Amino acid sequence: MNFDAFGELISLLAQGGPVVLLLLLMSVLALTIIIAKAWHLRHLGARDAERSEEALTLFRGGEAGRAIELLEDCEGPVSTMVWHAIQGRRLVASEAMIREEIERLGLGILSRLRGWLKPLEVIASLAPLLGLFGTVLGMIEAFRQMEAAGNQVNPTVLSGGIWEALLTTAVGLAVAIPAVVALNWLERRVERTAQQMDDMVTRVFTDDLTAARIGGKRSAGEVS
Repeated sequence: MNFDAFGELISLLAQGGPVVLLLLLMSVLALTIIIAKAWHLRHLGARDAERSEEALTLFRGGEAGRAIELLEDCEGPVSTMVWHAIQGRRLVASEAMIREEIERLGLGILSRLRGWLKPLEVIASLAPLLGLFGTVLGMIEAFRQMEAAGNQVNPTVLSGGIWEALLTTAVGLAVAIPAVVALNWLERRVERTAQQMDDMVTRVFTDDLTAARIGGKRSAGEVS
């Protein structure tokens, strides 16, 4: 590791003042949220849809008990929804009541999946504004020094103040851009999970039209 380069970087960031320090703290928080949410979604999604598909096949084959047992120890959002849907079909006569309860459970699961995405969104939108705020403050200070110098203005003093002021904008953008990319990726993962949940639960309440279509074609072929 090049300690001289690291020291120069620290010295450079220190010239940005408290705004850069605040942005660095926001970047640490954003990185923590991104890593934690990515691990959480990956952990929940491990074999989740695959296990739910197996359970759905068992349920449609008349083996609801085995389907329930297969999903008993699963913590994934899709398998949890399918487990409740199959249990509802076994124990409750009213389909409307089951769907209402499943919808309530689904909203709660999606709310938990979206947890901490809002703070990440705030960081992504606030970081460039804080950077711009630091730049404005730096420009004010640079022009104040120029005014105080009067006729003895040194261009290097002004240019030095300007680049130090622009440093905060650069740091703000460096924090915001990865945060926006990660936020969109995480939101897409949650949306895909929501689509899988809706698809699997709907299939618990409907017949396998694909299998029926294939069976119909075979029957037609046998008759001909």
